[in-house]
Amino acid sequence: MKELLSGSLIDLADAVRRGDVSALEVTDVSLARIDMLDDLGAFVSVARDSARDAARAVDQKRQRGQPLGPLAGVPIGIKDALCTVDQPSTAGSRMLTRGFEGGTATKPYVPPYDATVVARLRAADAVMPGKCNMDEFAMGSSNENSAYGPARNPWDTTRTPGGSSGGSAVAVAAALTPASLGSDTGGSVRQPAALSGVVGIKPSYGRVSRYGLIAFASSLDQVGTFARDVRGAAAVLQAIAGHDARDATSVDREVPDLVAACDRGVAGMRVGVPDEYFAEGLDAEVAERVHQAITGLEQAGATLVPITLKHTSSAVATYYIVATAECSSNLARFDGVRYGMRVEEGADIEQMYRCSRTAGFGDEVKRRIMLGTYVLSAGYYDAYYRRAQKVRTLIARDFDDAFEKVDVIATPVSPTVAFELGSRIDDPLAMYLADVYTVPASLAGVCAISVPCGLGASSALPVGLQLVAPAFAEPTMLAAAAVAQEQAPPIHKDLAKRLER
Repeated sequence: MKELLSGSLIDLADAVRRGDVSALEVTDVSLARIDMLDDLGAFVSVARDSARDAARAVDQKRQRGQPLGPLAGVPIGIKDALCTVDQPSTAGSRMLTRGFEGGTATKPYVPPYDATVVARLRAADAVMPGKCNMDEFAMGSSNENSAYGPARNPWDTTRTPGGSSGGSAVAVAAALTPASLGSDTGGSVRQPAALSGVVGIKPSYGRVSRYGLIAFASSLDQVGTFARDVRGAAAVLQAIAGHDARDATSVDREVPDLVAACDRGVAGMRVGVPDEYFAEGLDAEVAERVHQAITGLEQAGATLVPITLKHTSSAVATYYIVATAECSSNLARFDGVRYGMRVEEGADIEQMYRCSRTAGFGDEVKRRIMLGTYVLSAGYYDAYYRRAQKVRTLIARDFDDAFEKVDVIATPVSPTVAFELGSRIDDPLAMYLADVYTVPASLAGVCAISVPCGLGASSALPVGLQLVAPAFAEPTMLAAAAVAQEQAPPIHKDLAKRLER
């Protein structure tokens, strides 16, 4: 029965609609695999009762002859940063709980509303079995900053699955669910997708509503999708995309048929290859697989075009100024009074704030709050934050100029395959450099996708190809991504053997 979760998401929904399998059967398989592979740390909470109730409701609709949604009966993991009215939402942090006992949150926050993307999944008849592990408040590239402990890469459990949406990537890679939602601020969908061997989409900024996403950096945050294949990820994106009046940054434009776009092919497509992404720092085995994937696109009919994105070297520094500044502002609300854990200590309210935030936030979150507060301070605002915003504009112009010559841009996602847990936790700079190829697209607000392109020759670990397209050009991006995945060596059967229990 586990093949129900490891095959095509679209085929699974079709099978539920036909009555070949019930939504409840599919949900029970998902819940059983979540329990069996609990040591991977993919989920921080499991909603067995509400998931089975949702599945029964789908089955009852079918029995009554009512039309079912495009994701009928499909279990989808939800990143813990997204609000769910019937499940805890803690953003991987102690701050949104009353505390922890034995690694389990006590009295975690349960929101009074659903995020827009969650409401749209419910409307599409998806089933949500639980909340996925993540770096605290989406700050991290390894999922080691979670209050619940790390998620583990199913290819090698001593290694990271990537972050911050690590649990969402593991859920799909290990076939706990056929798809999941994550959020991508500087690469938090694409990087774990690459390191875990699945597909991950960061849509254009404004394509998907952020309403109900617990904020990290509001000008960068985007809700994205994971699946095992490009069509599955596109189908979930189709279900959650579209204008939302409750999000002031949501763009009011029609959502095209994203699944159909996957069948367009790449004949005549111009694929840009930037020198800056293949320079010093890129592991040889990653470069080899990515070059093979790009050659595969050329063989399928695309034309390769050398391009330059000259401000790429400034992207990481720019991102970690802009993102931390916005983080400092967004997380100011978690003070034990308006929101968050309250520690009743100290003689006055200032002491209570200090104790509550000290107990509620982890080290990485504290580091970024302090960095952001520093760059926004009166004496340094112009030197850091204002200058970073100017460089961000230059990075966006690089992409604008490139897209006058090419339709998509092909790059690596991560400079390395999955690294060992603990190997970078005490070296923030090394951790931040894991985002070197993903943050430029985030700063520019364009769409990007990570597609598995094989296993590293020496490590036997997944490598991801990144395809970047102009804002709201998801159909072009998906067309290229579908071809790239078809051309790549299959990898999932190898992982299935490793996960046999």
